[in-house]
Amino acid sequence: MEKFEERTVSTKTIYEGKIITVELDDVILPDGKPAKRELVRHPGAVAIVPLLEDGRIVLVEQYRKALGKSMIEVPAGKLEPGEAPAVTARRELEEETGYACAELVHITTFATSPGFADEVVHMFAARGLTRIEEPAAGDEDEFVELHEATLEEAEAMMEDGRIFDAKTAFSLLWAKGQKTGR
Repeated sequence: MEKFEERTVSTKTIYEGKIITVELDDVILPDGKPAKRELVRHPGAVAIVPLLEDGRIVLVEQYRKALGKSMIEVPAGKLEPGEAPAVTARRELEEETGYACAELVHITTFATSPGFADEVVHMFAARGLTRIEEPAAGDEDEFVELHEATLEEAEAMMEDGRIFDAKTAFSLLWAKGQKTGR
């Protein structure tokens, strides 16, 4: 049993969509009192830090409806059922950037919003990038523009709000650690 574990009494599915499922759980708290939890179920995702030979990072810009603005991010995408994270990472790298990589290294896996969602992101570094002549087509409803930025340029994008999401900030923190040897 986990410390402070909440025992689930019942689960009701509120919504089932293409990407997420929303559930309402009745739970018993560690002190024996009842409570409700609204939970977002997500299949998980990958984030890729594509590193060019000269040290620049390949980023993508796309519109994010939930925030109502375009943002610059590391390439990322949702795991498909039964798909290994490394396979998803290679697929998303190709679809979103038009690059393939010679080396793909798992960096870490982290939770995005554990207070209400079970999504975890598997973060990878991609090195030995080569342009693909005819890359796999991305999602029909996804429109992206590539950016290649130094770490310093990417940090400036964080400061001015063009980079605004946690997975990209985490990716840049990792890249900075690589540069400084930490």
